[in-house]
Amino acid sequence: MNSKMNSLDSIFSSHWQKIILFVFVAIGSLGAQTFKNPILSGGYPDPSICRVGDEFIMVNSSFEYFPALPIHKSKDLVNWELVGYGLNRIEQVSGQINLIDVQSNGGIHAPTIRFHNGKYHIISTNVYYDEIKKIATATNFIITSSNPEGPWSDPIIIKGAPGIDPDIFFDDDGRVWYTGNHQPLDPAFSGETEIWMQELDSSSFQLIGQRFFLWRGACGGVWAEGPHIYKKDDNYYLLIAEGGTSFNHSIMVAMSDKITGPYISNERNPIFSSRHLSYDNWVHSTGHGDLIELEDGRWYVVMLGIRGDVKRKSNMGRETFIAPVSWEREPYVWKERKILWPVIAPKSGKILKNNPVIFSNTTQNKETLFIDDFNDNNLGLKWNHRRAPMQKMFDLESNPGSLRVYTNANKLQERKRANYTGIKQTESDFSFETKMTFSPSSDSDEAGITIVQKDNNFLSFTIKQLNNGISLELKLMNEIETSLASKKIDHNSTLPIQLKVESFNNNYHFYYALENEKFDLFAITPADQVLSHGYTGAHIGLYATSNGQISTGYADFDRVEYKSVKK
Repeated sequence: MNSKMNSLDSIFSSHWQKIILFVFVAIGSLGAQTFKNPILSGGYPDPSICRVGDEFIMVNSSFEYFPALPIHKSKDLVNWELVGYGLNRIEQVSGQINLIDVQSNGGIHAPTIRFHNGKYHIISTNVYYDEIKKIATATNFIITSSNPEGPWSDPIIIKGAPGIDPDIFFDDDGRVWYTGNHQPLDPAFSGETEIWMQELDSSSFQLIGQRFFLWRGACGGVWAEGPHIYKKDDNYYLLIAEGGTSFNHSIMVAMSDKITGPYISNERNPIFSSRHLSYDNWVHSTGHGDLIELEDGRWYVVMLGIRGDVKRKSNMGRETFIAPVSWEREPYVWKERKILWPVIAPKSGKILKNNPVIFSNTTQNKETLFIDDFNDNNLGLKWNHRRAPMQKMFDLESNPGSLRVYTNANKLQERKRANYTGIKQTESDFSFETKMTFSPSSDSDEAGITIVQKDNNFLSFTIKQLNNGISLELKLMNEIETSLASKKIDHNSTLPIQLKVESFNNNYHFYYALENEKFDLFAITPADQVLSHGYTGAHIGLYATSNGQISTGYADFDRVEYKSVKK
């Protein structure tokens, strides 16, 4: 009897094990067949995309940050690898393209990337405000490369091209076209802009021939920008952004038989927006799209959006999202010509967080862990600076295995080049920690972790030398500087100290640990103190300054670890 019971138990046990295994496999299979938006987390706005064979290349705006024009590539439109930057040499950005003393929210705007005759072409705008002349200039330029990784050429300035957000289109007849926006001479209202087009010389990339004025937008025409030209079935399509990069952001489309127009506006414009959804929708401000056709004939669109994690905003700012596109012909029987139009997210009409994978057998590898031990000869691609760095700001050679950051007199300040380098905050919940030793040359020197939204909005968690010990301080810069917490510690600054910030429950938690000790909680502050209100998102990184004084001090950071938690 017992043997029979044991046998039955064994059978039932085996049966349930198979069921449990099946459930886990099914769940795993289901998870593997979906992906989450955004596809590029963190401050990656204004995406532009092209396809070369089975590989997709994407570039984004970078504004005042350097290196500029981050370039990612992908095989499946879901997993993206950062492979380089279009502007990564000081000589590229120290002339008419100025990232030396550019203002916040200036710099590199809304690029377009296209591949033609074996070369990648990126066309973009540098916006620079001259404080003395009180004049803002928009300098449009092109760079080229045989590989997305680079090297990329020096910028070719396109003379006489007003406005921002240029597009480059290579037509089948060999002609090359520039499309941009500008303020018309006869605006009907404040904020009205107009899309214009002109041919480019294919060798010099200078404007030639007649200028054509294409469109002032569909729904009021306020801030018509971000144009892209496409050709399908011998017709030309003009896709633009409209409504401004906030809650009313949208995508509009028009069509023409000729590339120079006239263009017919789609009666169903906007063809995509979140303006009809609640302000509390999980993502809003969707727009500024670029279409891409897959090898199998399917279409998708990448666009920017803002997650509403905290107070309808996020620290990450504007990120990159993706949605499917179908093409549908007008069904109206009374129309002699029934135009074919793109329809974005045809089944839902909105950006979804969870989506079916675009290519079968794709598993989304969301980056949740970033570690840098600074063992390479060059700083990794994920590290960004506010403006082009000065010489002797950073050093990977003096103490191999550490990043040495010198205490320059410059502070984080508008139009200044501070000794700061950071990585993008990619989620609202994260942890960032580093181990450092500090070698100050004066009491004015300080170094540590800083979470930067803008030059006038950041949280700094730094140490200073104080007699025989150190002073640990958390400060908030929000137009004015405020000390949130400080503590004197009996610790030799040249000995290692660990600093950590964790973000959860909409709060930042700051910790420190002396050598071989556990972390102690130092302070808690609301995470919404560095929400994105501009064009860029938050960066978390390493900072050293002598606060305006001459100094030979430095801090050595020998490890950085960043973990993010996807909601």
